[in-house]
Amino acid sequence: MSPPKLTPAGLDLDGEPWPLYAASIHYWRLDPAVWVAAVEAARGLGFRMVDLYVPWAVHEVNVGHFDFGTTPRLDVGRFLRIIGEAGLKAIVRPGPHINAELTGFGIPQRVLWDPACQARSPRGNPVILPMLPSAFPVPSYASDAFHRETALFFQNLGPVLIPHLHPKGPVVMVQVDNEGALYFRDSAYEQDYHPDAVALYRAFLRERHGDDEGLRRAYGDPFLSLDTISPPRRFDARTLDQLPRHLEWVEFHEELLARAMRRFREALEAAGITGVLFSHNLPPGQDATPLNPARLRSSVDLVGLDYYHKADPNQRRILARRTTELVARCEGLSVPPYAAEMGAGFPPFFPPLDERDSEFTLLAALAYGLRGFNLYMAVARDRWVGGPINDRGQHRPSARFYARLIAALDRLHFAELRRATPVRLLTPRSLRRLTRAMHAFGPATGTFFSVLGAGARERCLEDTLGLEGPLALEGEAFLRAFEESLEVRGVPFAFVGGEDADIVLGGARWVIGATTGGLKPALLDRLGGIVREGAKVTLGPRVPTRDGAMHLLSSAPDLTGIEIIEGVLAPSEADRLVSRAIEQLALPCHACDPDTIFACIHEDRGGVPRALVVLNPTAEDVVGRVGVPGGREVTDVLEEHRFQSFGGVVELRVPARSGRLLALE
Repeated sequence: MSPPKLTPAGLDLDGEPWPLYAASIHYWRLDPAVWVAAVEAARGLGFRMVDLYVPWAVHEVNVGHFDFGTTPRLDVGRFLRIIGEAGLKAIVRPGPHINAELTGFGIPQRVLWDPACQARSPRGNPVILPMLPSAFPVPSYASDAFHRETALFFQNLGPVLIPHLHPKGPVVMVQVDNEGALYFRDSAYEQDYHPDAVALYRAFLRERHGDDEGLRRAYGDPFLSLDTISPPRRFDARTLDQLPRHLEWVEFHEELLARAMRRFREALEAAGITGVLFSHNLPPGQDATPLNPARLRSSVDLVGLDYYHKADPNQRRILARRTTELVARCEGLSVPPYAAEMGAGFPPFFPPLDERDSEFTLLAALAYGLRGFNLYMAVARDRWVGGPINDRGQHRPSARFYARLIAALDRLHFAELRRATPVRLLTPRSLRRLTRAMHAFGPATGTFFSVLGAGARERCLEDTLGLEGPLALEGEAFLRAFEESLEVRGVPFAFVGGEDADIVLGGARWVIGATTGGLKPALLDRLGGIVREGAKVTLGPRVPTRDGAMHLLSSAPDLTGIEIIEGVLAPSEADRLVSRAIEQLALPCHACDPDTIFACIHEDRGGVPRALVVLNPTAEDVVGRVGVPGGREVTDVLEEHRFQSFGGVVELRVPARSGRLLALE
């Protein structure tokens, strides 16, 4: 028997393919008498796995004393046995932070209120999350005291989980922490000024700059010392040369989180939880947080996304950006693009999401390349509205959609298909760091703006730092111009990140990258290699003369063969460049009529189109015309309705705020 392995389509369990279709069930919130019914109801919809949190604060009955079964509702071992007896696998999420709409996100109050565990503001105060139903001080990811407390919880949990780990039991994956974005107090200068974090920051700078002289040269300050330097407490740069200190502080946040996830994983392994896969989930708006998937590679095996979106045109575009970036990274690593939380319902203190929102979000994510998902919540419970299974283990009317969808995905072997994206829109990590550093709204997290679809233009300082235009806004605007032009023509593309450049640019025919004047030399070398391989590379709106932290390069970079577009890019110019590239590079186009609907083609390993997903995010039903590769017939595998194409085009009705999953016959 071998440990579970990740594949592009899901899991390999001792040679058996296992798709990542999971259903979230919170055992401690249900009457144990309905546990069997709830698991069977999930299995009846086609789910292969059950996802469960193990809440620290619920199981710790006294300091250092835990109840994992004396109280029937807390018998997590029995719940795992039920999962295994049903022939399903389990994903266990023990935190320490689980959220789960619990007060304190599942961390005991005694830990939250321990000053040694608390994240600190620039003034040294506890950092408070104003979360319903009760605000609380958030822990520091750097705090040694917090990590010791977490390790104690894991040590007590270990003996409970060990008998249920693969291959003896159903547990094949364990999630490390949850949405580790500094507890959503993640603006660049809100935290973490905890003494343990400051010590790590200084060690980070020592590794980066070597000694005091290196630090002084880098920051242009002859009086700095690695032993005493303090993190910046607000954005006060006035020139480009003053940016490195701020960008390296923002980068330190990324390293801090990656280091914390490694420590949590090591604590789980020290507790005997081994031989399984480890994962982490990124929240909506993850691009505005310090969570860096490239740096999490050394901490976990699989990084997934959480999805809670409305069915509307703005959110459809956000879904495309988030999912294509996830997919490009996962394809480069040969792991499945996975939604660790695919929302079905919503907490009562959030803006409401109806069933059509949930269904559209799932179909859209699948359209843009998602291959596995955990339905959160599959089974109803307190502090949650919705879900296809009620708290007695009975199917609700909304369950029919998920049963039909999973059956259709199986029929199409959808997890084995691939959506080709010959164009990549590259957002360097340096641009995201700059956007975080120049966030203009203080304690109002940039993640909130990102969730709404707002970017640098809506949330960043317009400081020019001595240049002609606002630095943080230009790069994003450059990419958006190309995004709009590509979408109108139906050219498949993916957003990708700069620190993933070693894996996300393979197979690209055209890479369009934003630069505000700074790019890592390693990224420039990678782009040069892509040009030599025969692909096209376009950069703008500034020539890169600095590195990713905005230190001046010692020599001019080699930009041979790279197309540089300087200055503001007008929509008409983006259209001209895209039209020229379509002709020169023979880019595929899947444009729809009208252009308010969107089509995504999925191919098998031989490049043969097998599935087509058509999305209508608008509030009106649309009768549209969609090109069908090869002029083949199509069948709606959710509704079992066949369409005949004429001249390579199929005409079909797509209801408002919905999508159609079509098999190409």
